[in-house]
Amino acid sequence: MSRKKKHEHVNHERWLVSYADFITLLFAFFVVLFASSQSDKKKQVQIAAAMQTAFTPLGIFEAHSKKPPLAEGNNAATNATPAALPLPLPSVREETAEETEEHLNKLLAAQVAAGQIPPGSVTMHITPEGLVISLHEAGFFPSGSAEIRASSIPTLSSIAATLPQGPTRVEGHTDNVPIHTAQFPTNWELSTARATVIARLLLERGAIDPADLSAAGYAEFHPAADNATEPGRTQNRRVDIILLRHRAPSQ
Repeated sequence: MSRKKKHEHVNHERWLVSYADFITLLFAFFVVLFASSQSDKKKQVQIAAAMQTAFTPLGIFEAHSKKPPLAEGNNAATNATPAALPLPLPSVREETAEETEEHLNKLLAAQVAAGQIPPGSVTMHITPEGLVISLHEAGFFPSGSAEIRASSIPTLSSIAATLPQGPTRVEGHTDNVPIHTAQFPTNWELSTARATVIARLLLERGAIDPADLSAAGYAEFHPAADNATEPGRTQNRRVDIILLRHRAPSQ
C-alpha cells in the first residue's frame, strides 16, 4: 500500500517576525531623533550662525575680478551690508533757560529766607549763549581765597541738583586789584582755582556729564561792571555758571 503524504503545516504568522523587527528599528529611530532634539539648542544656533557666516560672501567684487569696477553698479554685489547710521544726538536740555531761571529763583528765595546766603549773592541773566548764574564772592568765597564758605555749600548743592543736564561752562572772574600770595601769584590763578572748585562741586552734587563741563579763569579781563568803583569791583568778583544752549563745535 502506498503511504499517505502528510500535509505540512504552513505557518501563516511568520510576517510577525519581520513586523516586530520593523517596529523595533522604527522605535530606535525615533529615540535617536528625540535625543537629538534635546541637545544644547544654543550650540545649534551658534553652529547655524557660523555656517551662515562662512557661506556669506564678504567681498564686494566678483570673484574673477582683480580690480574694482570704475562705475557704480557694474559687477558690484548688491547684498553688501550697509554701514550703521549714526544715532541722532539727544536734545541739549530738556527745559528752557527761562524755566531753569524760574526754578532757581524759587530755590534761592528759600535759601535767603533761611539765612544760608546773603541777599544778592546769586544773580541771573539770559544771554544768547544761555542762562548765566553768577555766584558773587561775598556769598561763597572769603576775600583772596578759593575755599568755599561752609555756610554756602548747602546752597551750592541745591543749585547743582537743580541744573539740567547739558553743556555747561564755569568761569572765574576777579576785579583789577592785584593779588600776590604764595598760592595765587596773580588773579589768573585765583579765578581759575575758584572756577575749578565750583566745577568739581557741580560734578559731585549734580547730574552733569563730565564731558559736558568745562572751567576757565579770566582774571579781571572780562568785567561785568566798572572796576573804578567799589560796587563795580564787587560785581566783578564772581564765578559764572553758564548753561549753554548748544554744544561748542569742539564738543
